[in-house]
Amino acid sequence: MVLCHAKVSRASHVESAYPRDRATPDDNILAMNAFWNSFETLLGLGAEPKDLTFVQISLRGIIVFVVTLITVRLGHKRSLSHKTPFDAVLLVILAAVLSRAINGSAAFFATLGGGVVLVLLHRLFAFLAFYSHGFGMLVKGSPDVIVRDGRRDQAMTWRNHISTHDLDEDMRLSAHTDDLSDIRVARVERSGDISFIKK
Repeated sequence: MVLCHAKVSRASHVESAYPRDRATPDDNILAMNAFWNSFETLLGLGAEPKDLTFVQISLRGIIVFVVTLITVRLGHKRSLSHKTPFDAVLLVILAAVLSRAINGSAAFFATLGGGVVLVLLHRLFAFLAFYSHGFGMLVKGSPDVIVRDGRRDQAMTWRNHISTHDLDEDMRLSAHTDDLSDIRVARVERSGDISFIKK
């Protein structure tokens, strides 16, 4: 009996002398918590906007820039060219939303997620407009004819807030003429630009 007790004591002593080599789930949770706390401190998550430091705002800006670049790449190139109000609205709202993630006036990750949703919604609308002319007219508008056979449509120019001087300027720049009688058709396109077709 004494011998057996001595063996058990010696074995327990040897086991306690060498720590465990395998990490337990608790160790992993503690490591993840430590990483998250460091990340939270680094970005100033949960801090008041007025308490954010230069480094925190700079790191937020870098992350927002990278995420925005990837998100816009999910869209299409037309959205960057302001071709229609439909495209311009995306960039204005996206900039307004994501700026809140940088200055700390809104939750950081929730704001990034909202920006991604906006781009995906724009992508969906563009997809529907491609396959449905009626839906495209609804979200993008339609062109207006303001000159036909050398005659200006007064009602359409008023509707589009185009003065005679504006029309003359665009005619000189785009059609390279200052004579309205040379123009067969002039349209205010959906982008707001005026296109001219000469006789």
